[in-house]
Amino acid sequence: MARTLARTIEELDQAGRLVRIESEVDPFLEAAEIQRRVYRSGGPAVYFSRLRGCRFPAVSNLFGTIDQARFLFRHTLESVRRLIELKIDPNEFWRRPTRYWKAPWAALGMLPKVRRGRLRSWQSIRVGELPQIVSWPDDGGAFITLPQVFSENVEQPGVMHSNLGMYRVQLSGGQYAPDQEIGLHYQIHRGIGVHHAAALRQNKPFRVNIFVGGTPSMTLAAVMPLPEGMSELTFAGALAGFRIPLLAEPDRLPVYRDADFIIRGVVEPNRLLPEGPFGDHLGYYSLAHDFPVLRVEEVLCRADSVWPFTAVGRPPQEDTVFGELIHELTGPVIPTVLAGVHAVHAVDASGVHPLLLAIGSERYTPYRRDDRPAELLTQASAILGQGQMSLAKYLFIVNRDDDPELHIHNVAAFLQHALARVDWRRDLHFHTCTTIDTLDYSGDGFNAGSKVVIAASGQPRRALPAQLDFDPQLPDGFSRPLCPLPGVLVVQAPAYASAGRDTAIEEWTRQVAADAPLNRFPLVLAVDDSEFTAASLNNLIWVAFTRSNPARDLHGVGSFTRDKHWGCEGSLILDARRKPHHAPPLIEDPAVMKKVDALAAREPAIGKYL
Repeated sequence: MARTLARTIEELDQAGRLVRIESEVDPFLEAAEIQRRVYRSGGPAVYFSRLRGCRFPAVSNLFGTIDQARFLFRHTLESVRRLIELKIDPNEFWRRPTRYWKAPWAALGMLPKVRRGRLRSWQSIRVGELPQIVSWPDDGGAFITLPQVFSENVEQPGVMHSNLGMYRVQLSGGQYAPDQEIGLHYQIHRGIGVHHAAALRQNKPFRVNIFVGGTPSMTLAAVMPLPEGMSELTFAGALAGFRIPLLAEPDRLPVYRDADFIIRGVVEPNRLLPEGPFGDHLGYYSLAHDFPVLRVEEVLCRADSVWPFTAVGRPPQEDTVFGELIHELTGPVIPTVLAGVHAVHAVDASGVHPLLLAIGSERYTPYRRDDRPAELLTQASAILGQGQMSLAKYLFIVNRDDDPELHIHNVAAFLQHALARVDWRRDLHFHTCTTIDTLDYSGDGFNAGSKVVIAASGQPRRALPAQLDFDPQLPDGFSRPLCPLPGVLVVQAPAYASAGRDTAIEEWTRQVAADAPLNRFPLVLAVDDSEFTAASLNNLIWVAFTRSNPARDLHGVGSFTRDKHWGCEGSLILDARRKPHHAPPLIEDPAVMKKVDALAAREPAIGKYL
């Protein structure tokens, strides 16, 4: 594949997969609004010839569709798949040598190519000269949205023990000294956190390099969920089809030689400053919190550097394609890492971490005649012990043998399969007072909340109503019931109380009799706007799983606690209303939307995608 971003842009242009904007575009909100619209329309990559107040051009939507992502890696995807096949079963090499004869050369390409020397022909610039792209009106400043953050462990230095991650980098705003400091936001279960912890133990600073641009394989590698201790540079090399070129200077971290921009700096492990707020991939603002600071030593660029960026916001966005491509490559590995688990899917519409679906199996006791989940719970625990999957807030896991044709990515069918089989008296398994995603504000504190495993197995125990053909007998203040999915009822509830603990949903559940018709629906969602929630499956998933904390917001008709286990006899009612402690949702600026409308009329090449 292309070694540089400039060559990637040329290839996309030649293939008719890129459109150029010659008009000047404001990096404050306008560029991001364009990107969001082009992505939603399934458009091509976008080259911004002129960004206001900046001498560098920019490009977005490089990974805008799964078809375009496959095009970028068209020469290497198959060889990477075959390497993964050999990882699963090395004996395949001897069974089908003609299929895998290129594998040794592909494996050799995974090793970074380190050369000693000094950087030459690079220009030194200031942080303020970089494109200052701001995506949302209340963002705390400009951020790098596609950074490749490179670090090493001070206790175990070396390229093969390095970490390459995509962590939010704040360039301006807040309390950072202009051109001297930038913010680093890395969440829990991220590799750079291990390096930070080692620096704290040694009471010494650690160096960090930030790369922007270069071959697209480096961008994808930075978001790849690899096992801890495995360098992302190896995956980048396999996907690029060549060894990633690094330059090692004396007493400095190696730099990626094909990058368009390089920021070098030092993190003092005990120094934190407020970072944010920033619109994030859950569809809300992540608020300002203390995070590490990078003391900038040097910012470098090439004479022809181009700034790649994307826009973050409620999914789906461009990073959705990252997830699709990663699943294509790594999905077959899941059963080798998690015994008995056949597939796992982090649902993008929920913001990835809030909702995880899994298909497992009951292998150890095939003679059992009851349908109580057994090994499924073991597998659920294993899933929640794996890296970023541990951030799952709702984990639904079902038994493959109940429906071998069930597809993990058919979310509607999966949920119906689970709801038809689940027994709310026994199949809810809570993890309370635990960690959740840093960006999720549905819990009871920063990084604090709960999880629930919902394990469903056996033959269907109920028929799921596909429409509301009876009076649900709603209490005063509850209205507009809708059935957007068989087995799911959405009800518009009174706004959550702004002070004290809101008990409206608990009181409602106490009023519902055990034989009430409402209990025909296994899942009931109490929401702020039932028509919005029911308008699409994406809306339903987003509202239900980003606006709830399982241990606090799950209620049930005929609920009970027995031997510390909570369950219910009738409907499970999920309080998915917005709460006072939740982060505000992302809303576009109307004036900026009008500017982009005007651009669409002015430049027909881009206009059809806006």
